[in-house]
Amino acid sequence: MSLDRVTGVLLMAYGTPEKPEDVAPYYTHIRHGHPPTAHLLAELQSRYALVGGHTPLTAITEATRQGLQEVLDRTEYRRYRVIVGMKHWRPWIHEAVAEMAAEGIDHAVGLVLAPHYSSFSIAQYYGYVEQAQEKTGTSIRIDRIDSWHLHPRYLAAIARRVRTRLAEFPEGDEVTVIFTAHSLPEKIVAEGDLYPEQLRETSETLAEMLDLPHWTFSYQSAGRTTDRWLGPDLVDTVHRLVGEGVMNILVATIGFVSDHLEILYDIDCEAKAAADDCGVAFKRTESLNASPDFLETLADLVRDRVMESMTP
Repeated sequence: MSLDRVTGVLLMAYGTPEKPEDVAPYYTHIRHGHPPTAHLLAELQSRYALVGGHTPLTAITEATRQGLQEVLDRTEYRRYRVIVGMKHWRPWIHEAVAEMAAEGIDHAVGLVLAPHYSSFSIAQYYGYVEQAQEKTGTSIRIDRIDSWHLHPRYLAAIARRVRTRLAEFPEGDEVTVIFTAHSLPEKIVAEGDLYPEQLRETSETLAEMLDLPHWTFSYQSAGRTTDRWLGPDLVDTVHRLVGEGVMNILVATIGFVSDHLEILYDIDCEAKAAADDCGVAFKRTESLNASPDFLETLADLVRDRVMESMTP
């Protein structure tokens, strides 16, 4: 195999506004070009203000890109080029596709930084890739990675973080672990979407790996639309557990890999406030971010997908 040929890696993430004035266009893009009401915009702006005006998602994603590039550079017999594209903010997915084309890359692996597949989430990323290729007239072959919710390295990384936080509770205290992921509209269930089932599989596998006596699953961060969204919501789950006498809660974010608003506000502010109001001890696991064990997970995914694409 010639090392002159480069395999692209289109590393995709959600995106985040960098400045307060970015929130309105960012929110409008999420809403498919429909500007939010003044009330909804003010609400989102206030949440960003509470976490410091912006989240570190862009910086974390770039660190992930750099780290993944370094790990893949150790691969023999193949060269990789990792390029980031964001779904709802800069650098946009279409910019990443154009950058690959400009560098002469004709084959790439698509990898979204979200472990669980849904037609409402992961499929939309690849929809943006297709739109970009149509717009630019490119024909880069994209070998998709649709989900990795049971990848051994991913599960081990989450399990390590759960064990670390559990050890911070007083010895002998019972702790209930809540696995969480982003809520999506309920209509995906009627459409046979894999998302709820994959979340169940991840949760059950982790609970077995960790031998957890007390655990549950909850959605979080439901959108502000007229659709019904999957539940129960995390705050409602906290209140339910308190009603059942639970005094120690650990949130493990299996659906999120990086610190952003859903972590820093929805868990660290909103859910924690609900627990604090009830006098309950509340912690969450550290995010995977650009940690070495997570970078090895991503590298495995990329290399495995390349090998699959070579299989007749």
